[in-house]
Amino acid sequence: MDPVVCLVAALLFIETQSCPDVCSCFARKTYNSYIADCSYKELQAVPIDLPSNATTLTLSVNRITSLQEDSFLDVAELQALWLSYNEIRAVQKGTFAFLVQLRVMDLSYNQIGDFPWGDLSNLTALQQLKLSSNRLEKVPLEAFHTLRDLKSLWLSDNRLTVLSEGTFDSMPLLSQLQIHNNPWNCSCKSWWLKRWLEDTLVSISEKDSVTCATPEGLKGLVLGRTLQLDCMLPSVQLVYQSSLGNSVLHDGLTLLLHCRAVGKPPPELRWKIQTPSWNIAINGPNVEGEGDKVLADSKQSKERFLVFSNGSMAIPMFSKTDEGLYTCQAMNDVGSREVSVNVALASAESPTEDLLQNTIQASKPRTKTCDKEELLKPEEKVVFIYLTPVVPKTSNSGGTIWEAWPWGSLSLLSLLVLCS
Repeated sequence: MDPVVCLVAALLFIETQSCPDVCSCFARKTYNSYIADCSYKELQAVPIDLPSNATTLTLSVNRITSLQEDSFLDVAELQALWLSYNEIRAVQKGTFAFLVQLRVMDLSYNQIGDFPWGDLSNLTALQQLKLSSNRLEKVPLEAFHTLRDLKSLWLSDNRLTVLSEGTFDSMPLLSQLQIHNNPWNCSCKSWWLKRWLEDTLVSISEKDSVTCATPEGLKGLVLGRTLQLDCMLPSVQLVYQSSLGNSVLHDGLTLLLHCRAVGKPPPELRWKIQTPSWNIAINGPNVEGEGDKVLADSKQSKERFLVFSNGSMAIPMFSKTDEGLYTCQAMNDVGSREVSVNVALASAESPTEDLLQNTIQASKPRTKTCDKEELLKPEEKVVFIYLTPVVPKTSNSGGTIWEAWPWGSLSLLSLLVLCS
């Protein structure tokens, strides 16, 4: 076909694309784009019959109050969507999910309080996202986890008080960030954000306006290098002992695990148990009281693993089915640390040969663990115990000495990772 005929046919196709009367639609051949400009029209809703080949849609400075799941169904090829300076309050889930070619989206200067964050998971080509000057109170941790091409993110002038650690980690190309003029809570929940702002190479607009709203004593202070927060990651240590021939328990052995944790704010404890029969997590105590009376009543208890308010856990009548990995996790607003012990009953004459066949898993923290200096050389302490029960003792240097009791029929092999 003659090239001139092809060009004419293409131009006729562009001209015959539908365009709402209230909008102006035109092609920019230089940029291979087709623009639908519907701005400054006092629109109260997204117009229908938008051109299906539109790559840019401008709806800024109107009176649109809501966006529906089908609002942009006819313009799936959009690369830029401008919706700033409207009155948008409600955005239905799925509104943006199919706009997979979108590179720029501007929803700034609206009244959005509940944003469909899940829609962003499909927008992997997005490079610029503007959500400033809205009513957002929270951003889910996974909100931006697929936006690896995102370069500019605007979240300023909202109602954000905290962000989850790792919120920005999945965006390696992020170069510009706006989070100023939010009512930041400068408790230990923002300890990670303070550290991140100090170290990041991302350009932070109006950094001096990233200030604390609470607590009262820090109100107005800049969340940055000069602000001192009295916070500390948990330091956690796991010690254990066993009891044979107990005057109360005559039918078996009770394994006692004790978790010691300190931090600011004081950490909460979670026990995680992985055995052939169990894979559970226990948050906080599940029995009342302490000591022998509780253990004596354990046969009537519905709980197999007894967790006390002081951080201890008891496994009455420990048996082969209870072998496995026992982990104590300490968590506070700063982060979490955990330490584990792998417990096994020895059946061979040489406990070492029997126990070394077990797969020992080093305890790895799930959030921020040791400080930077500690992360360079994590202290991994492997303790082999040939005779048990054992009594933990603390040396003058703060280390742990393991001393075997003169009797015992239980052997333990443990791997401890200590960060203190």
